[in-house]
Parts: sequence; structure tokens; C-alpha cells
Amino acid sequence: MGADTFAPDVNGAARFAERLASGLVARGHEVHIVAPAAGRKHGTWTEEYEGQKVTAHRLYSLRWYPHDWLRFAMPWRIKQNSARIIDEVKPDVVHFQSHIVVGRGLSVEAEKRGIRIIGTNHFMPENMLEFTMIPKAWQEWAIGLAWKAARRSFARAEAVTTPTKRAAEFLERSTGLHGVHAISCGIDAQRYTPSWEPRTENRVLFVGRVTGEKQIDVLLKAIAALPASLDVKLDIVGGGDQLKNLQTLSRELGIADRVTFLGYVTDDELRDCYTRASVFAMPSIAELQSIATMEAMASALPVVAANAMALPHLVHDGENGHLFAPGDVADLAAKLEDVLTASPEEFERMKKASRKLIAPHDIQRTISTFESLYRGDAVTDPVTEVITVVPE
Repeated sequence: MGADTFAPDVNGAARFAERLASGLVARGHEVHIVAPAAGRKHGTWTEEYEGQKVTAHRLYSLRWYPHDWLRFAMPWRIKQNSARIIDEVKPDVVHFQSHIVVGRGLSVEAEKRGIRIIGTNHFMPENMLEFTMIPKAWQEWAIGLAWKAARRSFARAEAVTTPTKRAAEFLERSTGLHGVHAISCGIDAQRYTPSWEPRTENRVLFVGRVTGEKQIDVLLKAIAALPASLDVKLDIVGGGDQLKNLQTLSRELGIADRVTFLGYVTDDELRDCYTRASVFAMPSIAELQSIATMEAMASALPVVAANAMALPHLVHDGENGHLFAPGDVADLAAKLEDVLTASPEEFERMKKASRKLIAPHDIQRTISTFESLYRGDAVTDPVTEVITVVPE
């Protein structure tokens, strides 16, 4: 399994790769991970995730300093490193999680050796533009080049997947590929602990990278626009390059005493954050699925999310929460207020709806589907969503 981002990185793609790898090991498979080293130390060793051991081949990497944590393997050595690892491991299948560096190298060398290749896309070039320092006038051209590069890598794969139907359609439009499978990242809902106790406070939660495309500034402004009588508190879990700017904004809005920036937290602390929250907010406009939203639903939280990309797959307007017009502070504030002022009966109905809607995203079904793809079996994409779209 090849990944350009993997633990200890904290993001949806890294979390999915980690959970898939550990789930496959639990079923008796031998799994090797090829990923950039998290620091100066590089080489091959055993790493443990969710109680399961995988062999990690950590490649020499450098930090990409415009980004707050991203490291990348050397592009000019990736084919040589991929050939060496593939010849040592002799895998039955190569599954790459990103086409950028590691996936490109592994797919090229696996194709030469006739090894079955599966490719999964979690990436939107648009999300990285702010870290590339490319002038705005050139950005559309750069995005076009990025998608052409993606096509070259994914064209080597016998099967291509992405987490949702909308993300699959987006990938097909962007690359000209056909037959992309929509396979949920999956989640183990039993790991999360919903609270069914009566609410004693109004606490909004956001979990994710603290970066521009997440539009956390919109959420902060919406919190400031809510009636003071609600005494709404906001917890922001995650780190990123926008942290200081958002802390400054919260002070300017006069809500700094009600906003807590928790940074990176442990898995146990994260589950506690979900349990004590009243509602989950996801203002991002660039989610190919959103594992954080899935975790919130597994925790029986109503969700208020932007009506953008794949979020309508998870948030069914009027059922388990609401969709709002992307970037619209007033609409987000109104939808949050609707949830926070709901009657106890209505609030519990939304909580139960989140648990019901997350059930089809069971991680074990995801693992079984990938096992079928690895074997070359015909696969029918699992039905995990019914899209609800609020008219703009």
C-alpha cells in the first residue's frame, strides 16, 4: 500500500489508509506500507495500528515548508525505491492512495512486473494551491497539469476508487477516466459513544485541518451571529496554517472566551469531544467524503454542513441536520440555531437519524469490497448514500 500521507499525519486519507491496513492484517493478510518518513529517520520497520502490525517502508523525505506538516519522498528516486521494495516484498497487489509521488512510482514499477494495481483518490489539486506559491494567473493551468498527472497514474490501475459517488463523478470529469468505483472509507461506529442525556449546554464541534478550504472563518462568524442567550461554545480540534489567523479573528469577533482551539488530540480525547458536543459543523467546500463528519454521525450528533462536494451524501437536510449555502454566514447561523433550539424530541430524532445513516458505511464492508478488488472479482459499489441537495 503506497501513500503520500500516512500516520502520524492527521487527515482523512492517512486515517483511511491506516484503518484499511490494520483491518486487512486482522483478516490475515500481510500488509506493507510505503510512505514518506515522518522525520529524518528512514528505513524499514514494524509499526502498530489499532493493535495490528504492518511493515512500514519509510522513504527519505523533506518537509514542504509552505505547508504546516507535509513531507514528501524524493520524486527523482521514487522509481528506484519502488522497484527495490516491490522486488523485496513480491506483493500480490499494489494499492496506492495518492498518485503524486509514491503512487506514481509504485504504479510504474508494478505495471512493469505485471502486478495487479488498485488506485484510490483522496486528493483535489485545488486544496493544495495555497501551499504551492503559484501565482493566481497560473493556477488553472497548474490544476490542469495536476489532473493530467493523476490520469497517467490511475490509468495504470485495474480498478480506481474514491469514497463517494459525487467524488467518483468529479474524478471522471477531471481526468477522463471511466468506471471509477465509489467505496466509502468506512467507519467502526461501535468505537464511538453517543450521549443520550438531556443537553445542559450548547456546544458546537469542528474537527479537521485548520486550513483555508475548511472555511472555519465562516463558522466563527456564524457563532458570533447567534443569539447571546444561547451561550454557544465552539470546540475546534485540529491544527494547521490558519490557526493564528483564526485565533485573532475570534478575538476580533468578541467570542474568544467561547472558542477553544484544542489542536491535535488523542483518539480517546477526540471521542470525548464528540460525546459532549451538541452539534457538529463542517463548513468545508472540498470534502471527498469527510471522515470527521462520519465520526460525528457515529457519535449521534446532528450535523450542519456546507452543501458542497460529497457532504450531501452524509447530511440529509431535515433528517440528521441541515445543509447550508457554502460560505453563507447567515445561513449557517440560522441552521445552527435551528438545531440548538430544537425540542428535546426533535433533537433526539436528528441524533437517531445520524446513527441510522452512518450504518451502511461499516468499515468491514469496505474491507470486504477492497478484498474483492484485490482478487479481481467483479464488484458492485455498496449503496451508502442518497443525495439530498438544498437548492441554491
